[in-house]
Amino acid sequence: MAKNLLLEIGLEEMPAHVVTPSMEQLQEKTVKFLEEQNLGYETVEVFSTPRRLALKITNIPERQEDTQEEVKGPAKKIAQDDQGNWSKAAEGFVRGQGLTTDAITFRELNGVEYVYVTKHTKGRSALDVLTGLKEVITSLTFPVTMHWSNFDFEYIRPIHWIVALLDEQVVPFSILDVETGRTSRGHRFLGEEVTFQHADQYEEKMNAEFVVVSSTIRKQMIVDQANELAAKNNWSLDLDENLLEEVNNLVEYPTVFVGSFDEKYLSIPEEVLVTSMKEHQRYFEVRNKEGLLLPYFIAARNGNQVKIDNVVKGNEKVLTARLDDAEFFYNEDKKLTIEQCVQKLKQVTFHEKIGSIYEKMQRVGVSAQIIGETVGLSSEELVDLQRASEIYKFDLVTNMVGEFPELQGIMGEKYALLQGETPAVAKAIREHYLPISSEGALPESAIGSVLAIADKLDSVLSFFAVGMIPSGSNDPYALRRQTYGIVRIIENNQWEFPLVDLQEKIGQQVNQDIATYGLELPTNQNEVLEFVKARLRQFLSTKNMRHDVIDAVISAEQKNLTKLFSSAKILREHLSDADFKPSMEALTRVINLAKKGHKNDLSKLPSVDAALFENAAEKELHEAVQTISGNFANQGMADNYQALVALRPLIDEYFNQTMVMVDDEKVKNNRLAQLGQIASMALALASLDLLITK
Repeated sequence: MAKNLLLEIGLEEMPAHVVTPSMEQLQEKTVKFLEEQNLGYETVEVFSTPRRLALKITNIPERQEDTQEEVKGPAKKIAQDDQGNWSKAAEGFVRGQGLTTDAITFRELNGVEYVYVTKHTKGRSALDVLTGLKEVITSLTFPVTMHWSNFDFEYIRPIHWIVALLDEQVVPFSILDVETGRTSRGHRFLGEEVTFQHADQYEEKMNAEFVVVSSTIRKQMIVDQANELAAKNNWSLDLDENLLEEVNNLVEYPTVFVGSFDEKYLSIPEEVLVTSMKEHQRYFEVRNKEGLLLPYFIAARNGNQVKIDNVVKGNEKVLTARLDDAEFFYNEDKKLTIEQCVQKLKQVTFHEKIGSIYEKMQRVGVSAQIIGETVGLSSEELVDLQRASEIYKFDLVTNMVGEFPELQGIMGEKYALLQGETPAVAKAIREHYLPISSEGALPESAIGSVLAIADKLDSVLSFFAVGMIPSGSNDPYALRRQTYGIVRIIENNQWEFPLVDLQEKIGQQVNQDIATYGLELPTNQNEVLEFVKARLRQFLSTKNMRHDVIDAVISAEQKNLTKLFSSAKILREHLSDADFKPSMEALTRVINLAKKGHKNDLSKLPSVDAALFENAAEKELHEAVQTISGNFANQGMADNYQALVALRPLIDEYFNQTMVMVDDEKVKNNRLAQLGQIASMALALASLDLLITK
């Protein structure tokens, strides 16, 4: 008869951001445990609140199935002597399986006879097997841990109770001084202890003690109550999903309420108000139907309606104090000039090995102009870019950003506009932080895009210059994320971005013009190119591309990132073409021969001597290569692809008529040089020899 399992780990309040991933981890590890123990089940239902992680698993059999396993032992000649007596090796083998030599049979495998036994294992009871859940619970990992009392064991928070029931039976095990039982605890303030006679009573009995254990139901309660209040007051409400998830993991029994603040605070920039409510107080902002912010907020308490008025007043008081501070900081910041703030940045360290933020801005001013000219900004845009690069970090020393670091860049734009900077400069100040996450919003303006690239690239070059290169999972300065942002911005704008040339120009110019903390930027560091290409690989993998296409593009002898984007797109588009397979095979044959003949170095190819040609195929291929090579560097990658594909009939005929590796050294080297020219062009598109043709 199948039974249902209830497992609940009772804890002190966990941080909200830990609750959901911990629940998912518990589910994943429990399911894996059941599968490894050959215990079947039908469904898994998960529950979580700030004080508990729980799951219910249905239809677990009363015991494991009996198993039968054929176990191979030593060879017969080792297991028996010439008289047929069993050796110590044979006796040790069967003893290890819990059997005797009477169970031995012989079976031939690859011409050799081996000892075999059939091992029958009787299934253990589910109750006995499930005591192993102790190891599942203790194996959970967390971003931070703590220990308590005199125990060495660490966990996200102290464990206070464990419920483990298989139907009505307690699954017996203990963790530290906590033994499993059938008793849980209700809401910290509204509920009492609750005892379960059966695993199926969990949700019903917990609800009676003011604990909604289903995170899905709890979240829907918050949404429904909030939307009801919004509809009642004719408000527009956009429930931020991340904030909703956080609020949901802060409460066990949610009751949504409305609070208000003085309208005078609406004179403060909207972003400050929203940040104060959302990031610091976990409130949802309220707007009218036109989208204008209103002096109200919606929040959820961990409890019922009892004395809700006191809760509202308390929350309003806390928010008002924070908004008073924000108003003061905003008024004080308006007294500062941008130049005063920029000068203060000389005293703000970017990194002890790299120098100040002021010095970083100087470097970025140089690199931004070089990048801006490369991608084709107009002279007017370059002027605005120069101004933006001179001041773009100034808001870091303002009172507002000191209090609300989340507003860096945002307040820079606000204050820049107040002090008469052009809208383009102000917008670039805000946009240079973008994207702030791997898939976050990108800068909209060309000036903001260039400034964002220049700032991020300077960070990469600076840290690489002092040997602080990310390794493994260690990336404390988020250089991978910043580089991924560079890749996304370039692809979004479809800009020409010859990384190696830019790195050399930026390094030389900065090292010549700016003395910054003894720092010398690398001018030709291959590690930087490989680091950027690794982020390009990450980016292409999100675009539904075959792994061999990504490998081929990343391995190309190409240093212009935009051309690599184009190559990937072109190869993906032509994978199904009828001539794709024969064309790639022909070009791959050329590449392999050229690499072998030139020992993988195609950088210094000798010129081709037409006088050494011995057949018409050599001449025709040479003439075609000369035609396309003249345009190859200046035309688009799509045209280059078509030009290379068009060579395929000539390449096939060339190999039909021509032996490359002949005894005559001059002729052989001349042919290798000719193939090297084709290979160099092909490898500038992609390492076509890495493509899998089917």
